[in-house]
Amino acid sequence: MTKVMREYLLSFDILTDKDIDLLEGKIQKVELKKDEYYIKEGSVCKSVAFVVSGIFRSFYATSNEEETTYCFRFENTFLSAYSSFLTQNKSVENIQALSDSVLLVIPRAEILKLEEKSRNWLRFFKIMTEQEYIDMEKRIFLLQKESAEKRYKDLLQNQPEYLQLIPLNYLASYLGITQRHLSRIRKSISN
Repeated sequence: MTKVMREYLLSFDILTDKDIDLLEGKIQKVELKKDEYYIKEGSVCKSVAFVVSGIFRSFYATSNEEETTYCFRFENTFLSAYSSFLTQNKSVENIQALSDSVLLVIPRAEILKLEEKSRNWLRFFKIMTEQEYIDMEKRIFLLQKESAEKRYKDLLQNQPEYLQLIPLNYLASYLGITQRHLSRIRKSISN
C-alpha cells in the first residue's frame, strides 16, 4: 500500500492504522497502458481499485453503438463498476485508462472479509457508497436541469482539471453535447 492511499483512508477519520493494516498483503498493484481497460462491458467486476496515477473514463455503448462517457476518475480516488461489483452480474459499463496508470486493486473477497472483521471498514464503505450516490444524483440533476453552457461553466468552476486533461470528444460526451457544440461554448465563454 502506498503512503498516499493510507493517508486517503485515514482522512475519513473512521479507519485506524490497525484497520488499514488488515489490507497489507491483500492489494495487488496493476499497471495499465493508455486505452487499456480496468473492466469491459459483459465482465463481472470482482474488485475495487485505488488510482495511484492516471485518468480513467467510465462509459457505455448506446443501442446505436455510440459511446457515452458519464464519469471520470483521477488519482487518489477509488474506481469500480460498482453495480456489477455489488450484484456480481455482468457490467454494462466500461472503465478505460486515458493515460498510463497505476492501480492498487482490492479483490471483492478481501473487502467482504474486511467488513466482517471491522465495523470501521463497514462504516467506511457505507460512506463511500453514499458519496457515490450523491455525486451521481448531482450529475443527473445537472444534465436534466441545466443548459450545456451551464454544465460547461460548472466544470470550469468545480473540475478545471477535466478541461486540461480529457480529450474533447470524451468531454463533449460527458456534457451530453457534440464536439461542435462544445467548441462554440468554449469560444463564447473565452470572448
